[in-house]
Amino acid sequence: MNVRRQHISGVAVAAVTALGLATLSACSSDSAAAGNTEKFDVVASFYPMAYLAEQIGGDHVNVTSLTEPGQEPHDLEISAKQTAQLQESDAVLYLKSLQPAVDEAVAQADVKTKIDAATLTKLEDHGGLEDSHEHGAEEAGHSEEEEEHALDPHIWLDPVKYAEVAEGVGAAFEKADPDNAADYKKNTTALVEKLGELDTRFEDGLKNTETKVFFTNHAAFGYLAERYGLTQEAISGLDPESEPSPARIKELQEEAKADGVTTVFYETLVSDKTAKTLADDANLKTDVLDPIEGITDKSKGEDYIQVMESNLKALETALGAK
Repeated sequence: MNVRRQHISGVAVAAVTALGLATLSACSSDSAAAGNTEKFDVVASFYPMAYLAEQIGGDHVNVTSLTEPGQEPHDLEISAKQTAQLQESDAVLYLKSLQPAVDEAVAQADVKTKIDAATLTKLEDHGGLEDSHEHGAEEAGHSEEEEEHALDPHIWLDPVKYAEVAEGVGAAFEKADPDNAADYKKNTTALVEKLGELDTRFEDGLKNTETKVFFTNHAAFGYLAERYGLTQEAISGLDPESEPSPARIKELQEEAKADGVTTVFYETLVSDKTAKTLADDANLKTDVLDPIEGITDKSKGEDYIQVMESNLKALETALGAK
């Protein structure tokens, strides 16, 4: 659909020339050109953004994800090919601060419609580690007040916040592609209703549990915990690859006994070694709590809704839902 071709960078031109008529895999697993199709071409930064674009756009959009299935999104590096994808798109949908390389590429891209999901709801500071005592900060010679915390970007794990983003994306699609505005509005309404039903299932399923504390590999579930009255205790911080201190491990072992924690959750896209070591040392079970940063063969579901429902079942079991 995109007819603008001016101001394309030299790198992008070279990439397009080299690619010729090559195609790439879209989020829906159908092979399609990233841009310049007859549809409204949307480049999404990673799966949660691609899911919104597909659900809202329906048959009118061609969605391409910058993050491949199974790829850890935080570490994404943008290739020349992906730079060309951005330049050829009608819109880009991303979540600023989650993927620095994407932020930089989007800032430089000549795309008329840039949709930053972080502006469509309120991001909060969850301190990196929930219920953060000091986690070794004093040992390092720093007080807790001196630690700098980034705003938590994992808004899609709260169905209510995700619905707020969906409404903003729908409005942006309507403005950018007015010929199909009625369908975008209808699809957005349907998606928001679906997310509302998911929220109700979580609220009902987690309102009466034996414990409210859960352990997870990295601090991705702060919004979910806050929404449903739970306490997330993360082994690592917002960075899934960071290593916890010995003091943090000891603290979690003690807390497991005090709060009746039964399970250490790990995820599919990063190493489960630390989570399983903690579980072994504290005589706890392990299970998957998926941050849904990508859908792979290991995912317990084929899309966002199905994996969130799987997460709910895992939490109900671990927390002793009644």
